[in-house]
Amino acid sequence: MNNTDAILCNKRPHWHRHRVGVARDLPPELAHWLFDPGSLTRRLRQCCPDRFQVRVLRQGRSHPSRDEAYILRLRLDAWTWTREVQLFCGDQPWVFARTLIPAVTLRGRGRRLTQLGNRPLGEVLFSDPGVRRGSMEIARIVTGQRLHQHAFAGFSEPPDAIWGRRSIFCIDGQPLLVCEIFLPDLPASPADRIHPRHEY
Repeated sequence: MNNTDAILCNKRPHWHRHRVGVARDLPPELAHWLFDPGSLTRRLRQCCPDRFQVRVLRQGRSHPSRDEAYILRLRLDAWTWTREVQLFCGDQPWVFARTLIPAVTLRGRGRRLTQLGNRPLGEVLFSDPGVRRGSMEIARIVTGQRLHQHAFAGFSEPPDAIWGRRSIFCIDGQPLLVCEIFLPDLPASPADRIHPRHEY
């Protein structure tokens, strides 16, 4: 690990399980996206009919960051299957998503999640009755944090800060972590499209 990587690893987002402590800084137009418990893929398709697409940026084995290892209850030297994608409407990236699947989850039905190709992960998770979602955490992701660097790789002028959320999903009792970062081109989503709805 070089010095730059070490600095990025030490600057971690502050994840909050509830709105308390984050609502003051939260842009109102993002609240419906951040706190909606349903399928993000479904919401994006509603807002972008016929033009929604997934672009895989990278996937393969990697080690979790310190805060990812903590929430997944893994050692820092553990291996996970890591997938990073951008979710597009036409040629505009709306969401950056990072998923970590521990080795224990890959021993079961979670193994199929390594073979998604350009199929959205949410489409699989929310159509599976054996999948359960845990509590959602919200964070402001800022320049200098590794997650910010990953989300804006290739951007010429990334913003200083952006908002994201993460959740633990369980497949037959085994965990995976899904983190979704909402990019600047994402439009405000009308409240009447985002009524909370569980879709398990």
